[in-house]
Amino acid sequence: MARCPGLPFLPGFTFNPLIGKTKFNIDPKFDFIEKGVGALCERVKPNMLGNLTDRYPSLYPRGEVPEIPSWIGFDKQILRFYAFFRETLQEHRCAPFQIRKVVIYFFLEDGTIQVMEPKIDNSGISQGTLLARARVRFPAPMNANFYDVMDLNVGNEVEFYGRVYKITDCDKFTRNFLNRCGIAVPDPINVPEDPYYKSRAYDIETRLPKKPSRKIDTLGKFLENDRKVLRFYGYWDDQETQYGYLHHLEVLYYLSDDTIDIKEVVVDNGGHKSSSVFFRRDKLVKKYTGLPRPGDHCHLTLLNVLGNDIKSSRYVVDSLDCGKEHRDYYLEQDLTIGGMINVYGRKVVLTDCDSYTKEYYRAKYGLDSFVPIPKPLDSQMGIPTPQERELPPWNGYGSFEDSAQNCITVEPKAPHGDFKKFLKFDKNGLDSHVLRFEGRLISSIDENCGRIFVISYFLSNDTIAVFELARANSGFKTSPFFKRGEIKLPGQAVFTSKPPECYRTQHIFVGATLVINSFKFVLVDADDYALRYMELNCHEFPKSNIKLIMDKIRKVVRPTYKDFVAENIPTETPVITYEKLRNKLCRLMGSDFTEQEMITVSRAFSANCVEEKFNRDAIRIVKDQHGNLIYDDLLKFLNRDLCAMADTIPINIKYELYWTSDRDVKAGTLINWCEFNKSLDLEKEIVDASGPFVEEGQ
Repeated sequence: MARCPGLPFLPGFTFNPLIGKTKFNIDPKFDFIEKGVGALCERVKPNMLGNLTDRYPSLYPRGEVPEIPSWIGFDKQILRFYAFFRETLQEHRCAPFQIRKVVIYFFLEDGTIQVMEPKIDNSGISQGTLLARARVRFPAPMNANFYDVMDLNVGNEVEFYGRVYKITDCDKFTRNFLNRCGIAVPDPINVPEDPYYKSRAYDIETRLPKKPSRKIDTLGKFLENDRKVLRFYGYWDDQETQYGYLHHLEVLYYLSDDTIDIKEVVVDNGGHKSSSVFFRRDKLVKKYTGLPRPGDHCHLTLLNVLGNDIKSSRYVVDSLDCGKEHRDYYLEQDLTIGGMINVYGRKVVLTDCDSYTKEYYRAKYGLDSFVPIPKPLDSQMGIPTPQERELPPWNGYGSFEDSAQNCITVEPKAPHGDFKKFLKFDKNGLDSHVLRFEGRLISSIDENCGRIFVISYFLSNDTIAVFELARANSGFKTSPFFKRGEIKLPGQAVFTSKPPECYRTQHIFVGATLVINSFKFVLVDADDYALRYMELNCHEFPKSNIKLIMDKIRKVVRPTYKDFVAENIPTETPVITYEKLRNKLCRLMGSDFTEQEMITVSRAFSANCVEEKFNRDAIRIVKDQHGNLIYDDLLKFLNRDLCAMADTIPINIKYELYWTSDRDVKAGTLINWCEFNKSLDLEKEIVDASGPFVEEGQ
């Protein structure tokens, strides 16, 4: 084990000869580095603040502990020393030299040294890094060696590149580290007084300023109350003057600098062209006596000027402020609800404040009453009440909305639709928001009565489109019958200024009669999407609300419930046909019972067992526990080499998948009588009225 000549041997430490070789460009003539001269490194990971017994772990016997490189063991560990050096001054009469304080850093990982000088304001010299981090050699004739940790201690003088530094103190970590290494560290040494800075401080203290230096510091108040604003509402009554009116004002008080900003609330269509700025942000004086003279806003009063020229002149400040006029400004304690402030002769009355202002006064001043006061009425101008614009009668050309828009503006513009409703009911994926019904034409001509129509109602803008489905050899062709547009209700006056009423969702249901372009249509059926949509949104479609329908049936059937059950109760199976129940309910309820309500009952208590048209096993979708499709399984399913298609019966796509082809058996042709009777909930009333039911023969 190599040891540096002249340094004491420390137990548990060894010199690493590879540090100087790997970290620095060393001249080959200095071969002593390879022979064992280097920085100190501890045998184990050091614990500088722990006990010395932690130096050797119990796992290995003494002398066989594996060595750890210094750049790992002493990583980010730095010794800090405080020092000074004396610099000679050539052109200063009161100080022949000055003392410059520095900080010396010694990096244990590689033995490098760095010298830093703390910066001093207005020092006149360049400060900061005086010596960049590097290994420092001893002065000649010992320049073959480098400074190490043994050479730095309190009270020592070290010379770095011709400049001698006196070490006066070190930090706590450095003192503990050197003590653990067996090196005694003396007490701190006092730094000698600097004559240059002493004379400079005396000049600064005795120098008289050319201008008064007294200053009112408002930075603390600004930082504490920045963006905190008190908001009051008030008015200025100017109705006594000619063409005057009631000004509605908004008073803003800024807590950061005690300034006030007043804005006028301009009422739409109020007949006034006024600016929103009533009083620009500034301090508001309580009593206005006139424009301030030059120097009135200055917080200092100058009596006279001493001196013959500008360089030697001095100002004398009047400490008593004689002759200075005192001005009172409005502060936060002067603003209250019901109070009045004088805005340069205009009396502004405060009527209310916002919630933040109430909470501020409640927390700071303990106020609890914030009752707003009413504002007077504007007797001269007043705020006109909005009136509905009366349009001229419609002349029949174009649509009513287009003609009304041309009456409102001179420039032709397209009428505005309900954009929010359009976004809500626009097509979204498979949800088309289009209700399709099957319609039949009511006509005295027999050929027209057999024609089939698809009537589509678009929820996005309440428009209706009619499409005809022609039967084979009927003499009619499949084509649009009526283009999409709003359909007006029959029996209305045409040439009026009021907008006509059109068909809406409450007019569309199975069994309803629509008059479209003088043609009468009756809705006889609806597709599954329309029925399901109306049942899910039964608050908009009451004829699809099963709860309201059963309440209506219960109210009518209650007097003749026994006869109703005796006539309709099934004998063999607990189901009843759609036509049988429909005929009975129509006889009891009359015209108040519609086909839409009967369809809703049949769908709610359906007893049909509909077989699936397609095998779901052939179209398998495997998902994970989070409900996401498994990507690899989907690719295998699409690959016909790995997953062959199942045997299916060929179909005619033109007819089988066309939307006008025969549909599946509808749910509701058979009705579950037990569930329907249970929903009526009338058996309990019959039993309570006539006693328990006893079968014959008992």
